[in-house]
Amino acid sequence: MLLSLHAGLGGADQGRLFASWLQDDGFRVLSPSRPGYLGTPLDSGPTNEEQADLLAALLDELGIDRVGVLAVSAGSPVGYTFAARHPDRVWGLVSIGGVSKPQPGGAGSSLRRAFLTTVGEKLTLLTAKVSFETIVSATVEETSTFTGKQQAERVSYIMNTPHVRTFFEAMFTVTFPYPERWPGTDNDAAQARRGALPLERITTPTLLIHGRQDGDVPFEHGEFAAERIPGAKRHWMEHEDHLGFWLSPGASQAQAVARTFLRDHAPGD
Repeated sequence: MLLSLHAGLGGADQGRLFASWLQDDGFRVLSPSRPGYLGTPLDSGPTNEEQADLLAALLDELGIDRVGVLAVSAGSPVGYTFAARHPDRVWGLVSIGGVSKPQPGGAGSSLRRAFLTTVGEKLTLLTAKVSFETIVSATVEETSTFTGKQQAERVSYIMNTPHVRTFFEAMFTVTFPYPERWPGTDNDAAQARRGALPLERITTPTLLIHGRQDGDVPFEHGEFAAERIPGAKRHWMEHEDHLGFWLSPGASQAQAVARTFLRDHAPGD
């Protein structure tokens, strides 16, 4: 069983999408909406510690002993905290583009905060209908430190590679409706400003994946976690942005590394 912890502006649907690369590997995916997202009340657990304990309670309710954890971006602090507080419930942890240190501007969202209004939502959807390439271009600019040439190459790759474009379209769709994702996104930003994650207390086998040209959650977050989590393995994606694990020419290679790690640590039973 794999527990998928979604990013900002996400929810259960985004968690399933971000774990979909494992759909043919025999892993069952448990993808809850974290507090403040898609029907899970924020007051059920706003802090990373409360969310970690809530996940343990969810496993108890479902009769699940241990899980592997796939944590993405703003979901990684909860994944780190869950592994540290409940080591007996986690057999392996993979963090992709994860927030790991105090982030004054808040957690990455992959869309500008200015869009987070009802009017902004309608304008964004209208823009997507008129020129989907404009949305792709804006997202690449937001989530990378690419040069202009690199941005143009990545936009062209996404637009002209059918399975990648399909994934992007799905990713875009699962950020709506905004109002059902605002409380959790704002709370993630507040938690990111707190910092002080229990990284040194993690004993779970851990794999850290991060793009060196991540413009959403800077690469230093990957390095910070790698320096503090005992025995953590790392896969640094050269010349990749925040979404390169899914949307780049090197995505299959990065996914293969994560897949091998999960297979190696998954319980035999």
